[in-house]
Amino acid sequence: MAAEGHAPTAGEYIVHHLTHLGTGKPASLVDFSVINFDSVFFSTALGMLTCWILWLAARKATSGVPGRFQAAVEVLVEMVDSQAKGIVHSAQSRKLVAPLALTVFVWIFLLNAMDLLPVDLLPLIWEGIYGAAGGDVTHAYLRVVPTADLSITMGLSVGVLLLCLFYNVKIKGAGGWIHELFTAPFGNHWLLYPFNFAMQIVEFVAKTISHGMRLFGNMYAGELIFMLIALMGGAFTLSFTGIALALGHVVAGTVWAIFHILIITLQAFVFMMLTLVYIGQAHDSH
Repeated sequence: MAAEGHAPTAGEYIVHHLTHLGTGKPASLVDFSVINFDSVFFSTALGMLTCWILWLAARKATSGVPGRFQAAVEVLVEMVDSQAKGIVHSAQSRKLVAPLALTVFVWIFLLNAMDLLPVDLLPLIWEGIYGAAGGDVTHAYLRVVPTADLSITMGLSVGVLLLCLFYNVKIKGAGGWIHELFTAPFGNHWLLYPFNFAMQIVEFVAKTISHGMRLFGNMYAGELIFMLIALMGGAFTLSFTGIALALGHVVAGTVWAIFHILIITLQAFVFMMLTLVYIGQAHDSH
């Protein structure tokens, strides 16, 4: 990144890397009218990769001794299936919900794993492409971690909400679900209907917001830490302080990347489990 003919300050570096390639203002976080093209591109590309990986595993599955790839996918399938059986008690619903949960886990894991790429790798490649096309490289923005974009994580959680609404109607019927909206959790009395309905709406909204915000918050924080570590490497000079910062960059980056593997896996698992829990709750009557 170049900034107005001089090396960027730490603040300029962070702001540049937090700005999306899109239709909105730099570093826009909460304007859902903005289209972040980088998040859409990487989400779509990794979604297609997820489908291809699972399709490839299914196509190569054999009844004999499985290879390492098949064994790894089978472990995932068995793990997700056992969780789905314990939460969603309808065998008919699990025919859709279990494969969906598996896809969600792998997809979000891959989205999160983009954080493990060197901070400047893809942005520098994009700057080269943008500059070759005649663009100003100071505006060659690119963020590569879709789950550090609130619009992506909230979009995923809204998708789960729509599935919950679908199963509420499918399992209980439209009349049964509307009856539940007005009679639970406080009881079936007309004086309690407004309070019951308000509580139900608050529950749906709270679950959806927390579902998306949890994933976003963890990945956004992780992305910021990687940027701060990258700044240590950028401070390299032929001096004691510069060399110490460069070594610190290597050590801290390695340690944080190893620890972050656990975080990205855990966040994918938590999002998948909450998806199963919320859909399972849609099958239960109050």
